[in-house]
Amino acid sequence: MKKVIKNTKKGILMVVMLAASLSFAKEGTPFFSIKNESERTSLTLALVKKGNQLSIKDDNGIVLYKELIQKTGIYTKGFDLTALPNGNYIFELDSDVEIKTIPFTVESNTVVFDKDMEKSIFKPVTRVKGNLVFVSQLTLNNEPLKIDIYLEKSGNSELMLSETITNSKCIERVYKLTHSGIGNYTIVYNTEGREFVKHINN
Repeated sequence: MKKVIKNTKKGILMVVMLAASLSFAKEGTPFFSIKNESERTSLTLALVKKGNQLSIKDDNGIVLYKELIQKTGIYTKGFDLTALPNGNYIFELDSDVEIKTIPFTVESNTVVFDKDMEKSIFKPVTRVKGNLVFVSQLTLNNEPLKIDIYLEKSGNSELMLSETITNSKCIERVYKLTHSGIGNYTIVYNTEGREFVKHINN
């Protein structure tokens, strides 16, 4: 109880939604297919949208290739992955609400994909209506979501609320911005080793 009162005084009132649906769950996971030839790997993605970002990253997260999808629909492109050094890599498709990773290994000029290791990370979705902030996230593996809300005012950042949500596949929260006076807010989300930042002008 003391924690709730303290957070309210700081300027954030949290309301937990009891029943809601995740609108972004309808987006679905992009379908992909791989065709390996001697020196060429053909990647086909369905359900992509213009503005999605496709990249190839190494095991350290270093981006080796990046492009913006130019057309909504089906994406197909050939890559010469055999030229990569031996190691582990991923194709990563970054869309509005989901990051899809497709891992592959290069060993002695041979490229191997492990479809069982493909993964989807659903981003936290933020909607603002007046002084209410709606946060939604689908977490298929019950991964925790850490939420930090900062008030940006006069060049300073003040942490108004910090919350870690665990053991939930469908996360739904509503935050009421109750700080007196004008200020902007920054929400920082951390989940599955990723950080997402949302700026709110108030």
